[in-house]
Amino acid sequence: MFVLGIDPGLSRCGYACIEAGARAARAQARAIGVIRTQSTAPLPERLADLQAELRALMVETRPTVVSVERVFFQVNVRTAMAVGQASGLAMAEAHAAGAEVVQYTPTQVKQAVAGDGRADKDQVGRMVATLLGLAAVPRPADAADAAALALCHLAHAPMQRVVRTVGSRGGPTVRSGVRR
Repeated sequence: MFVLGIDPGLSRCGYACIEAGARAARAQARAIGVIRTQSTAPLPERLADLQAELRALMVETRPTVVSVERVFFQVNVRTAMAVGQASGLAMAEAHAAGAEVVQYTPTQVKQAVAGDGRADKDQVGRMVATLLGLAAVPRPADAADAAALALCHLAHAPMQRVVRTVGSRGGPTVRSGVRR
């Protein structure tokens, strides 16, 4: 299985394709890096450039799943808009490529990779390098964050499969409320 982690951004969009499965004893990085756009270019041009690069990345890596960071809070509205636009492009291109699309919050990613939902970027980066057997932490941080997103999905995927299987078999129904 190839999981493509995407840390969305308009100036720097991190990506990491991680392979996991029967052939490897542990997850292995197949591609890690960032897609950059020219900050001086008009917004439509930057978005088109990012879209073309994401499309090419989907063709090159052929991911089974694309794991994208869920943006739920930003102090700077302009930054939030740019991240939201980049995130939307990543999800649309992943869907068009036939990949499953999942989203995780930064807290979920930190918890899955570093064991602490409040871990800082250095802790997450060091754990990414350790889990993938890398000699150094991927740089810039956007690339390490993308790898953490892919690793987060690999940590959550087994439980998600169980939940889907139980749900498809019509497992027990949980009801809330007060019985009379």
